[in-house]
Amino acid sequence: MTISPELDARFRDAAAAESLLDVAYELHDTPVGRLLIAVTDHGVCEIHYDADPEAEAERLARFFGRRVLRSARPTDEARRQLDEYFARERREFDLPVDLRPAREFGRAVLDELARVPYGEVTTYGALAAKAGRPRAARAVGTVMNRNPVPIVLPCHRVVGSTGSLVGYAGGLDRKRALLELEGALSA
Repeated sequence: MTISPELDARFRDAAAAESLLDVAYELHDTPVGRLLIAVTDHGVCEIHYDADPEAEAERLARFFGRRVLRSARPTDEARRQLDEYFARERREFDLPVDLRPAREFGRAVLDELARVPYGEVTTYGALAAKAGRPRAARAVGTVMNRNPVPIVLPCHRVVGSTGSLVGYAGGLDRKRALLELEGALSA
């Protein structure tokens, strides 16, 4: 049996509208590549570069619940705000973020990361100090590498102690592009 794309989309939208999903996700093309954007009832739970949707759906199911489905409508607000960010019309995101899988230190670091202003950078060491563990710069690097919602939680704004661009799960080219977009680096 072949299902039309229209019927498939209606099914996915209905599942989301009836709150039958633990996680809804969509793929979204941006100037830094295709992003997988996933949301729960608590907020955006993942933004992933170059994702394999099937593998990510399985991973999301382990963390948030088995009912994971590609459904665009629940991701509309996140996609809209990302588009505004890339169009230089938005400097701050107004999205709830679902960090339930994060551990205590990771959550503290991500909370501090969220406070790093648009167009500015900080260091791993400075974030560690603000999170209450001044000697944990390497641990902060691990948290940044595992940041579930890059761009919204701006790990691209974190640089090495010398100001050098180091480490970014999306790749240094994307980190540079995001910092140039924000005017934190010269093009």
